[in-house]
Amino acid sequence: MTDPLHPSGSSLRERMIEDTRRDYIRCVKRLAAVIGRSSDTATAEDLRRFQVHQTQADMQPPGITSAVSA
Repeated sequence: MTDPLHPSGSSLRERMIEDTRRDYIRCVKRLAAVIGRSSDTATAEDLRRFQVHQTQADMQPPGITSAVSA
């Protein structure tokens, strides 16, 4: 049964999905720029440096966590 308050094809849901996808791609590109190579080769040390870089750029902890999780 479909929940009338949350229809599966709602434009809000679709917009949120697209916003999340765009944010993740932006974070992955930022990581690649910081480490100087493709993000799929990032090591644990690279992720630590990325976190430090974000902290120095005055990002707040929730934003840092989201970016590293992407």
